[in-house]
Amino acid sequence: MKAEIQSILTQLGIQQENAAYSTGSIWGGDNDIQINSFSPVDGATIAKAKMATAADYEAVIAKAQEAFSSWRLVPAPKRGEIVRQFGDALRTNKAALGTLVSYEMGKSLQEGLGEVQEMIDICDFAVGLSRQLYGLTMHSERPNHRMYEQWHPLGIVGIISAFNFPVAVWSWNAALALICGNVCIWKPSEKTPITAIACQHIIAQVFKANDIEEGVCSLINGDRTVGELLTGDARVALISATGSTRMGKAVAATVGARLGKSLLELGGNNAIIISEHSDLDMSLIGAVFGAVGTAGQRCTSTRRLIIHESVYDAFSAKLVKAYGQLRIGNPLDQHNHVGPLIDQDAVKAYLDSIEKCKAEGGNFIVEGGVLTGEAYASGCYVKPCIAEVKNDFAIVQHETFAPILYLIKYKTLDEAIALQNGVPQGLSSAIMTLNLREAEQFLSAKGSDCGIANVNIGTSGAEIGGAFGGEKETGGGRESGSDAWRAYMRRQTNTINYSNTLPLAQGIKFDL
Repeated sequence: MKAEIQSILTQLGIQQENAAYSTGSIWGGDNDIQINSFSPVDGATIAKAKMATAADYEAVIAKAQEAFSSWRLVPAPKRGEIVRQFGDALRTNKAALGTLVSYEMGKSLQEGLGEVQEMIDICDFAVGLSRQLYGLTMHSERPNHRMYEQWHPLGIVGIISAFNFPVAVWSWNAALALICGNVCIWKPSEKTPITAIACQHIIAQVFKANDIEEGVCSLINGDRTVGELLTGDARVALISATGSTRMGKAVAATVGARLGKSLLELGGNNAIIISEHSDLDMSLIGAVFGAVGTAGQRCTSTRRLIIHESVYDAFSAKLVKAYGQLRIGNPLDQHNHVGPLIDQDAVKAYLDSIEKCKAEGGNFIVEGGVLTGEAYASGCYVKPCIAEVKNDFAIVQHETFAPILYLIKYKTLDEAIALQNGVPQGLSSAIMTLNLREAEQFLSAKGSDCGIANVNIGTSGAEIGGAFGGEKETGGGRESGSDAWRAYMRRQTNTINYSNTLPLAQGIKFDL
């Protein structure tokens, strides 16, 4: 594996030691403090990235400000052409980048490749969107006047991404922000800096081939100090932050204090309702993938199953049997279903949650634990587990980024919806049912309170065509498809008077 990974790093332009930041094709950063990126797959060090200093940060901001003054004047379809070329470069590098995502983050190879495909998809979406940044025209109450609205870029967009989707979420933001005329500064997770550097190499090559000046799309590696510099900086018009609810509240407070804009994608505590009218076999696939995919480290991972009492025993038995068939191991081996957690801190949080659940009275029908042995030498491999709980358990109300699935029994659909909504988070939700009335009630105003609500589809695996995001403590942000592009632009209402008089609105008279 070592030789294969080294070959991939070389293909993607990764050195053993990498600079703190990049603006276009120029690399810099003189700090000696480094981030050592290790793989949770085998515990090996992948490469090192220098931590940015305050001086590095100022250099990046200066380049971004300079670049914005010209990038915003490039016609949107021309900006879309640059994003199209980036999408093509991702196609060329899909296998290598997808493998690196899998190795650095720990998700399965199929999921790593799927994450790069998401990047390609959002580039394709953004290219079409670059010709459709529509504003409205309105009829004026004054004669010989025309009213319309148009959209302008904001300026610098700061993107703070999380480890679980180390490249896709950045691309969701960057592709849209760029075609809207903004410039981007990306602060990736310090747990996955190498995939970020790989992406920066790829997009920098596209900029260089098109003679695009430095600073349009920049990367700056570092810890939370860099994130705090971005969020507190009035020169950064929009902060798009993905992470925990705790982090999001801090970002919102800091950005709000300077009256900046924020787009928050925070925690989820997602549930699937398993109706008495559901197809249990189909439901099983959605539930198991939702719970164990990415080792439970998706914001859309299924945390809770709310199961009708009439099918509870039958479905629980199916779950137990399915969990017994899960193969846990190296995610680059496509025979395995579940890879490792990201690091030892995640393992500790997993174990702590199991103990808290047991202390509150949870009954584990599939036991958890840490796997040991040569194949699990990194210490990051754990067993997906299942517990019977009550929805009001403190630990059930909390999001644990790990493959712990909670089972809850219900009698009526109204009760099930109340249980589904009865958590602080509001990201993704689903109901498995063949009953049309149940499906429509779940999607109605008195149904799911989440930003995403699915019928006969699990909570995980959103397409880029729809706006992605959630309500309540999930933050209220929307990324990716639909009209999410509006978050990256400012609206301007224009009125043109082409008459030879100046009538006032509301019939006000002001004669001189």
